[in-house]
Formats: sequence, C-alpha cells, structure tokens
Amino acid sequence: MTRLTTLDLPSFHRASIGFDRLFDEMDRMFMNSAQSNSYPPYNIIRKTDDEYAVQLAVAGFSEEQLDVVYEQGVLRIEGTSEKVDEDVTYLHKGVGSRNFRREFRLADHVEVTDAGLKNGMLTVTLRRIVPEELQPKKIKITSAPVSGSLI
Repeated sequence: MTRLTTLDLPSFHRASIGFDRLFDEMDRMFMNSAQSNSYPPYNIIRKTDDEYAVQLAVAGFSEEQLDVVYEQGVLRIEGTSEKVDEDVTYLHKGVGSRNFRREFRLADHVEVTDAGLKNGMLTVTLRRIVPEELQPKKIKITSAPVSGSLI
C-alpha cells in the first residue's frame, strides 16, 4: 500500500485558467499540513469546469453559529460554539465543540454563489465567471495574405 506524501498539482494547474491562486494556495496548505490546524475537516469538490464547492464538517454547529464571509478574494468561514456545560461529565468526548476560523484564498473571477447547511455539512458553492474580454477568442484562419506579411 502506498501513502500519499506529496501533492503534485502541475497537471491540474495547466488546466485551471482563473484558478491559479487557488491551486497555489492548496499546494501551500498541503505542504504545511503537518504544522496547520486540521479542524474542521474539509473537502474541495469540482462539480463542473466552472463550479466548485468547499465542504466543511461542522457537526454540532447551527446556522446561527456559523459565519461565511467573502471579501477581497478570501472566503472566511468561522464557527462559534456555545459554552460547554460544566456540570456534564464526559466518559468520552470525540465530537469537537471549539471555535474555528478557516480561510480559503480564491482565484480571480471566482464568486461565492451559495452556502447551505445539511446534516452537519456546510457546503459553500463557488463559480468562476470570467469576463468576456478575458475569455479565449477563436481566430479565423484565411488564405488571404495578412497585411505587412513578410512572404
């Protein structure tokens, strides 16, 4: 059985027009994962070529305890847990109930379109909307000589 110890993103990066910073940030986060906080666990999902989602496991948090903010290219997700009842004695406490703050730096032209909480999973939908002037343009090839041609 092999274990994934490095993340090689160049093949994804080549096909990611508009997501350059997203992949750079993911690469940086993966390389520093040993030193970073991993709570709450999250997934990054590719739905289509232009639609992605960030999914966080936030069991025990209500909608009122979660805050999703998108500002200047950064998606910030914060959770504030209620004060734990001091009178309760736990024999085993495996469900985290601590405050958290997780930030994701998004690529240019990526917008947050939706956020929903279902069954303890917070899903934030992202959409790449590239302006018309930055989209690829099809250039028609003709057999007529181009002005200023050297041939």
